[in-house]
Amino acid sequence: MTAQSATWLDGNSTAVLPIPDRGLDFGDGVFETLLVKQGKLLFSELHLERLERGLQVLVLPDCLDAARQHLETAASFIRKQAWSWTALRLTVIRGAGQRGYTPSDLSPRILVVATRLDRDCGKMSAAATLSLADIRLSAQPVLAGIKHLNRLEQVLAAAQTQKEGADEGVVLDQSGFLTSVVAGNLFLVRQGDVLTPELNDCGVIGTRRRLILEKWCPALGLKVREAKLTLGDLSDSEEVFYSNSLQTVRPVARIGNQAWGSFPVCQALFGQYLEEIM
Repeated sequence: MTAQSATWLDGNSTAVLPIPDRGLDFGDGVFETLLVKQGKLLFSELHLERLERGLQVLVLPDCLDAARQHLETAASFIRKQAWSWTALRLTVIRGAGQRGYTPSDLSPRILVVATRLDRDCGKMSAAATLSLADIRLSAQPVLAGIKHLNRLEQVLAAAQTQKEGADEGVVLDQSGFLTSVVAGNLFLVRQGDVLTPELNDCGVIGTRRRLILEKWCPALGLKVREAKLTLGDLSDSEEVFYSNSLQTVRPVARIGNQAWGSFPVCQALFGQYLEEIM
């Protein structure tokens, strides 16, 4: 039977994580999820840039060179397995440390997990149905933008989304402004302009979000900007979509009673993605 996943800890193949571990105890670490196409790491430098910022925010030792090396080791394995599409999660954990919150000066642990994907990530996913999450994201500007290991808010929101039979969930901040979807960044199109929520107090600044803002929209001649957005703005939108590393961009067909049937901007952005990876 062909393997469907593989795990490495500090470059060594493993099936266990030694304890004590501050990632388990306190969520003390950061992670990145990369998409791999036939052994090629996609947009890895953007992921490493965000990882570097996360390391700085959590005052973790610089381990970017080691992270790159471990990613390449995983990519080499994937090529040998001839997997078409792979989700590759890289997690940097502060390590074991002493009892209590105070961190020790230890070398971080680097955990890499490769999971073979059945879906063809070269095809845009079908339009999604979204629900509204009850839980709101906590405001913490220091941690805003990075992918730290504390994801309980997303876990609860994802559980509600699944219970309600939706594909994804819209998440608000404590003031009731749009923040994101559970596992991605939210976009809407209004009067031809592409808008996405500001992420100054919470949320993750996604790699595909950066590409949309900095590269793909400008290449298409689309005006794009961050803004404070409400649920009412969704109702006034001509198109809604979200982005993440594995979906790239996915159109939204329905949120509550609001429905959309045309997704030209999302399709154009997916075309930009294909031009870069093909």
